Amino acid sequence: MKKISANLVVESIQKVIGKGPHQLHEPLFFGKETNYLKNTIKQNLVSSTGEYVNKFEKKIKEYTKAKFAIAVVNGTQAIYISLKACGVKKDEEVLVPALTFVGTVNAISYLDAKPHFVDSQIKNFGINCLKLENYLNKISKLRGNKCINKLTGKVIKAIIPVHVFGHPCDIQNIIKIAKKFNLIVVEDAAEALGSFYKKKHLGTFGDVGCISFNGNKIITTGGGGALLTNSKVIGKKIETIYKNSRIDHKWEYKFNQLGFNYRMPSINAQLGIAQMKNINKFLSSKRKLYQKYYLIFKKFKDLRIMREPINTKSNYWLQTIVLEKSSLKNGNKGSVVVSGL
Repeated sequence: MKKISANLVVESIQKVIGKGPHQLHEPLFFGKETNYLKNTIKQNLVSSTGEYVNKFEKKIKEYTKAKFAIAVVNGTQAIYISLKACGVKKDEEVLVPALTFVGTVNAISYLDAKPHFVDSQIKNFGINCLKLENYLNKISKLRGNKCINKLTGKVIKAIIPVHVFGHPCDIQNIIKIAKKFNLIVVEDAAEALGSFYKKKHLGTFGDVGCISFNGNKIITTGGGGALLTNSKVIGKKIETIYKNSRIDHKWEYKFNQLGFNYRMPSINAQLGIAQMKNINKFLSSKRKLYQKYYLIFKKFKDLRIMREPINTKSNYWLQTIVLEKSSLKNGNKGSVVVSGL
């Protein structure tokens, strides 16, 4: 077994992808993206009106098997709208894993709600369910149908499980804990298009799930995101909020609450439609890259390439190295995660 050194790790990476510089998941365009975008411009269908957004939503719905898929301008706003549609209010607390992207926390803060961090675990980078349940048993109590933080006196309203780097977290147990403590579940599946837990697509377990189509994701719409839900009630609330909260009418403009213009533009949707035609190729390429790294790094001591957890299928969005604690200096405990390969 090889001992770890920074130079040896870099050399091993270069054996797979060559010498850099390299970007984190460069978008791939080898389908009909150019033709689709030209047609959209010729038809003057570049705003959020027209058929293309509906077509893209249908593609996402069919792929994920969600009952409702709603395309928006980015993944962060998808989380924000989800929390708002589920009734999260000012000063209420939302549980969020310590290991996540800042956009998850920003979405909570936009509502003037409070991010409440909980422990993550190394086996899948998601929320540690055992610690979560023990923690909630200790610091919370149920008052009617509300979960109350005994330390702050505030309502703990929701939890956001995050499928980090496309690897499925222990979502089934998180759902059970959420039901026990009467918490709303908004899945952050921003990085997880094409990832499954027990053959069910991520983002379809909770009350709402959120996907990102940013330029570095499995497929891209340039900028964009989607909300997934199986609830007709929540789906209707989301559609109202992200379309400026306009009440449906043939000619009158009436609004019943503060709304937002977050619907995805058609030009972005057309790019997404073209990208979805090649999603299986993108996923296959990611898996092949993982296999190459696995063969390289299995020779190392105290270092491993992250592989999909049991009973799951990961999209391997970002390849990730885990340095075990025995390889760390100064007696540090735990593991170090290095992602972006």
